[in-house]
Amino acid sequence: MEEINASIGFDQKLFAQDILGSKAHARMLAAKGIISKKDASAILKGLDEIEVEIRAGKFKFSRALEDIHMNVESRLKDLIGPAAGRLHTARSRNDQVAVDFRLYVREAAGDLELALAGLQKALAQQALKHAATIMPGFTHLQTAQPITFGHHLLAYVEMVSRDRGRFRDAIARMNESPLGAAALAGTPYPIDRDMTAKELGFAAPMRNSLDAVSDRDFALEVLAASTICATHLSRLAEEMVLWMTAQFGFVKLSDKFTTGSSIMPQKRNPDAAELVRAKPGRILGAFTALTVVMKGLPLTYSKDMQEDKEPVFDAISSLSLAIAAMEGMVSDLTADEARMRAAASRGFATATDLADWLVTQLGLAFREAHHVTGTLVALAEKKGTDLEGLSLAEMQKVHTGITKDIFKAITVEASVAARKSLGGTAPANVKRQAQRWLKLLS
Repeated sequence: MEEINASIGFDQKLFAQDILGSKAHARMLAAKGIISKKDASAILKGLDEIEVEIRAGKFKFSRALEDIHMNVESRLKDLIGPAAGRLHTARSRNDQVAVDFRLYVREAAGDLELALAGLQKALAQQALKHAATIMPGFTHLQTAQPITFGHHLLAYVEMVSRDRGRFRDAIARMNESPLGAAALAGTPYPIDRDMTAKELGFAAPMRNSLDAVSDRDFALEVLAASTICATHLSRLAEEMVLWMTAQFGFVKLSDKFTTGSSIMPQKRNPDAAELVRAKPGRILGAFTALTVVMKGLPLTYSKDMQEDKEPVFDAISSLSLAIAAMEGMVSDLTADEARMRAAASRGFATATDLADWLVTQLGLAFREAHHVTGTLVALAEKKGTDLEGLSLAEMQKVHTGITKDIFKAITVEASVAARKSLGGTAPANVKRQAQRWLKLLS
C-alpha cells in the first residue's frame, strides 16, 4: 500500500508552490481572525525555514508521509509545535494539491512561452540573413517552385507564434484559484478566497468548489499545446536531418550539435535534431496518459488524479529541452547557398513561371498555358536539360508566340522576385517580415 500510495518521489517538485499556497492561506486565516496572528507568524517563519532546508538539500523526505503536503506539515510541527496544526484549518489536501499543481503548470507554461520567443528570434535572425538565399520549395518532397531560405524559416516563426498564443491562452484560462474549495463542498469558516487568489497571482477564485478540486483541464490544455509545439519542432528537426545529408547538403551544424561515429570518422550525425524529432512521442504520450486518467472519473477527487503529475513534469521537461536544442541548432547552422541555388534550378522548378508568362504575355488561358508548359518540360526531360537549356527555336516549335523574353522569366531569381503578394517569397517581402518579427521580439 505504501509503495502504490506514496507520491513524494515525484510531487516534491511542488515544494515551492506548496509553501507559497500555505503562506497565502495562513495570512488569510489570520486576517479573518480564524487563527491568531502569533500562530500565523510562527507558521510563516517555519515555512521559510522549510523552504531553505529543501533548497539546500537538507530536508529529509519520508515515504511514510505520502506526499509533499504531509512532509511539509510534519516538519512544520517539528519546528513550531502545535501551532502547525492550525494551518490546515478551512482547507483540504484536495484544494491544496489543486492550487499547487495549477501554480506549477501556470509557471511552466509561462517559461515555455518565453523560451519559444528565443527560438523565434533565432529563426528571424537567420531569415533576415537569408532573405535572398534561393532554395527549392517542395510539395510531396518533390521540387515545386523556387523559394528563399529566409521565407522557409519564417514559416516556423509563424508556427511558433501560434504555439506561444496557445500557451498564453491556457494561462489565461487556468488563472483562477481553487484554494478555499476545501475537500469538495467549501468550508463553514469565514474565509476570504479573493485575498488568497490575489496573493497567489490569480485573477479570481474558481466559482464552483466541486470543479475546483476535480479539474485538470489546465494540465490537459498545456499538454495539448505542448504536443502541437513539439510537432512543429519535430518537422523542423526532420528538415535539418534531410538538409544535412550528402544528398541535400543544404546546411551544416557544428560539433556543438552533432556527434561522430564510433567507426566511421567522416560522419557528422545530427543527433540533437533526431532527438528533437523524437520528443513528440513522449509529449503526446503524456497528453494521452492524462486524458485516459481523467476520462471516466466521477466528481470530485479520486486518487487516480495522483497520476496527473509525472506525465506533466516529463512533458514540460522534454519540451523545454527540445526548444533550447532547436534554438541552439538554428543559431548554429550554416547554409550552403550555392548548393541550395543549384538544387532550386533542377526539377523544372520554374515551370509555373513559364506558364504564368504565357498567360500574361501571350494571353493564353491558364489551362492551355499549362499544356504548353508540360510539353516543353517533356522536351527538356528528353534532352536531359532544364527549361533554360532549351533553345528559342525549340520552344517556338511548341508555341510560335514565345519570344526570347521568356528566358528572363524562368530564372530562379526572377521566379522568387515575382512572388510579391502578401506572404510571398520575394526577398523584399522576406526582409520586411523578418525585420518586423525582430522588432516585435525585441
